[in-house]
Amino acid sequence: MKTQNPPFIWLNVFIFASSMLLAVVVAPIYFISHGITAAHWLWLLVTFSFCNLCITAGYHRLWSHRTYQAHWSLRFIFALGGAFALQNSALHWSSDHRVHHRHVDNNDKDPYSAKRGFWFSHIGWMLRHYQSAEVYSDYSNCRDLQKEKIVMWQHKYYVPLALLMNLGVPLLLGIIYQDIIGMLLMIGAVRLVLNHHTTFFINSLAHIWGSQPYTNKNTARDNSVLAVLTFGEGYHNFHHIFENDYRNGIHWWQYDPTKWLIKTCSWLKLTEKLRMTPADKIEKAKALQLLNDTKKKIRHLPNQHDVIEKMHKEYDALISQMTEYYDLKKQLMSTKKQEMMEQYEHAVLKFRYQQMKQHFKQQQLQWLMLMKQYA
Repeated sequence: MKTQNPPFIWLNVFIFASSMLLAVVVAPIYFISHGITAAHWLWLLVTFSFCNLCITAGYHRLWSHRTYQAHWSLRFIFALGGAFALQNSALHWSSDHRVHHRHVDNNDKDPYSAKRGFWFSHIGWMLRHYQSAEVYSDYSNCRDLQKEKIVMWQHKYYVPLALLMNLGVPLLLGIIYQDIIGMLLMIGAVRLVLNHHTTFFINSLAHIWGSQPYTNKNTARDNSVLAVLTFGEGYHNFHHIFENDYRNGIHWWQYDPTKWLIKTCSWLKLTEKLRMTPADKIEKAKALQLLNDTKKKIRHLPNQHDVIEKMHKEYDALISQMTEYYDLKKQLMSTKKQEMMEQYEHAVLKFRYQQMKQHFKQQQLQWLMLMKQYA
């Protein structure tokens, strides 16, 4: 017997359909006939970036995961930008996202499970009443956010704030540049469609396309191309195993403007208590995943049991060296902060650190060469 689909959420259907129609049909026709200026493109870039950063830095890393603390002024800006992005209130968004992390890929509990297909995880889950009314308004997993005045203010007045931002900003720009219709189309519709679907890619494409260097226990992927489109959220495999880290791209060369914004604001005293995953924990996760991936690749070898045994020995040796290396590194960093430390003790400790670093790098190289041999 075919299961009947739940009823449509007609407001969402109207918003997504009308904004898409205006962006891909009406806007091109208008700008072909009336012309487009640098101001249209400039403000599209500014408002698109503003909205997405308010979602990634505010809704996601600040409120959903509490990866750092922010000054009230910054939280107020994030609340306005979140309403401008038209993705529901910060309270509701965070509640859904926490459920997603807790039950990732569970088709019955994950509100946008990637295992239900691209369409469902991208936008389909918002088009029908897949969640009951009780679940939809249950914010018991966000009791911490319910204590924040700005979050609750935005939640209470979300609809007027959303209307104010999505109509007021384009109208104001239209008056300034004497093109109200053009700005309504570009900053209203085109910007909104871009904001929506680049954010939705995190739930859909980031669970389908990319690599899994840290864990394969869920569908999340790392993808540098998606990182550009999603303001750093494309390093999703890392995020799903280390969700309390304020970074998604942990290396300096990885494109993560959300991380750069949060860090820059810390220098301006607008953010504090930025949470970072210990480096040894990250290295251990990568080593374990590499071991599991390589074991799968050598299943065809006649001597696979001997090779696997050798791999495990090298893995154990690597973890041992890694633990000792990072413990000593922490000890060295700690001693640097002690003003009364004897110079001789510091020199001896530093010498031991350099030796241990060399041994660790040698062990790591030996490990990678072994993995490469059977990859």
